[in-house]
Amino acid sequence: MTQHAIIGRLGLGDTAAVAATPGSHATEVQFIPGANKLDFGLGQILDHLARLGFVANEVGIDLAILAALVTAADTRVNRQHSAIDRWTRQLSLHIPVSDPALWSAQTVLLQHMLNFLTGDRWTLSFRARPQGQASLRPKTARLAVRIPDCICLFSGGLDSFIGATDLLGGGKTPLLISHYWDGITSDTQNVCAKHLSKEYGKPVLHVRARVGFEKAKVKTGETENSLRGRSFMFFALAALAASSLAKPTVIYVPENGLISLNVPLDPLRLGALSTRTTHPFYMTRFNELLRELGVPATLHNPYRHMTKGEMVVACVKQPFLQKHAPATMSCASPAKIRWLSDTPKHCGHCVPCLIRRAALVRGFGADNTDYYLADLKKKPLNCRKAEGEHVRAFQHAISRLKKKPNSARYIIHQPGPLTDCLADWPKYEAVYVNGMGEVDAILTGVVTKPS
Repeated sequence: MTQHAIIGRLGLGDTAAVAATPGSHATEVQFIPGANKLDFGLGQILDHLARLGFVANEVGIDLAILAALVTAADTRVNRQHSAIDRWTRQLSLHIPVSDPALWSAQTVLLQHMLNFLTGDRWTLSFRARPQGQASLRPKTARLAVRIPDCICLFSGGLDSFIGATDLLGGGKTPLLISHYWDGITSDTQNVCAKHLSKEYGKPVLHVRARVGFEKAKVKTGETENSLRGRSFMFFALAALAASSLAKPTVIYVPENGLISLNVPLDPLRLGALSTRTTHPFYMTRFNELLRELGVPATLHNPYRHMTKGEMVVACVKQPFLQKHAPATMSCASPAKIRWLSDTPKHCGHCVPCLIRRAALVRGFGADNTDYYLADLKKKPLNCRKAEGEHVRAFQHAISRLKKKPNSARYIIHQPGPLTDCLADWPKYEAVYVNGMGEVDAILTGVVTKPS
């Protein structure tokens, strides 16, 4: 097992000694390598906000830097190489901030959140920013022409597209926040935003940031693809934007309830729905953090009690959604299709793809998405390979639920506590049962077997 310490630096003059855990592998991340501008996509979003007329505050910038360091550790420390159990990593972050006392008071809450989110063991320490970096805010900003009345996460997926459509259709003026790393995600977000702008007759307010770390910039010698911490970055970017609005703001997090609950599909496989990116427990803790930091924003998932199919059915713009749903991207890793000598697209058989297929069939009776595995019933699917692995896992979970219908009231608690929303337990039970029913409808007649 290797413990990793990721040390944030703000400029070449930031040489303060950092007390990393003895024996840990220390890696420095230089956020201001030359000109006085934040690197790794953070300067990009600050500039974009300033062009719209908004300047983030220092605490919001601190949060974004912290989130970037979380991303650096999460993507550049390999679970197989560095964790004694090949999963749980020992990670420490050392973060320069504008107000060390304020941030140090949040250490326990932050470590609890991150442990829950990624399944690792996090240690955080805060120190003052170096001399000359007391302010990282843009010096100037344009006069704002339009003032958003809310913020909406905009990933380019079907759920976020529905969320933005519903807000715009309801007369809201949302500021869409997008985070991307690869070109596929970037292109999808741009295309979906253009469809919304055309439909509603004016450009949507849309801020995007490419936040991530090339191997050469975070020299751990490792990479990691599980990406359990990605929503911390996404939420932090939204909070950064909210800090620039200087008024109480709702941050909409459009995610169907089945994915938010992320109940494991079978006892031996926690991977398929094990991410906790929008789990109610985690989102409640993030809201606590925002309150303690004085950021006037609240995360809210209006679809937490709805299946993806119910989201499709209830969308305020049905013909518009049906026409443009194929442009959204739900697949867990569309680029993997390149290895099969095809253009990047939905694979058709991962967990998000299966839930998407079920939702569009539920909503429109058909699904026009271009899937690599277009027909689930054409031939038996090998459950020892990717094409049948998640299909078989769903079949197992659905069979278990049919045999013991009352088990739903218990298994919804497996991924994490729901103690913050006691009154919502029946609704979470219903969204799990109904969501699994939607998937069951498209898997009827699908054969999986080991080959």
